[in-house]
Amino acid sequence: MSKILVAYFSASGVTAGLAKRLASAVDGDLHEIVPEKPYTAADLDWMNKKSRSSIEMNDKSFRPAIANKVPDMGKYDVLYIGFPIWWYIAPTIINTFLETYDLEGKTVIPFATSGSSGMGETNAELKVSCPGAVLKEGKRFNADADVAELKKWADSFRL
Repeated sequence: MSKILVAYFSASGVTAGLAKRLASAVDGDLHEIVPEKPYTAADLDWMNKKSRSSIEMNDKSFRPAIANKVPDMGKYDVLYIGFPIWWYIAPTIINTFLETYDLEGKTVIPFATSGSSGMGETNAELKVSCPGAVLKEGKRFNADADVAELKKWADSFRL
């Protein structure tokens, strides 16, 4: 049986709720990706080109620092990685997280929340950050997706 980790970044709490339900659905461990410098409401103002999130997302090489690590990533075979969609892709802190670990041979499955955006170019942007991993096609969920919906989706991977 695969050992599963559900890791997530949640700027406003929406993705956190989804990640907790997914961890329950897949019987996985849960890990919150905590930025070293927390995001404020002003940082998240995507309408302001000078906001922190706008600056980070305009520079694909930007890697925000993370305050915490997964104690033993080596014990996991499957990594569900959750985040809000920013500018049609994952926030660059997700790249930071993936690049922190050797994910060779692991299965990485993105999941996201968004008011209306789809996954966009998420996989293309994440692929470079998890060399050697099997990166599955991710899915955007409504914030209120229930455990049954999440389990059905996770079961479709037949891991």
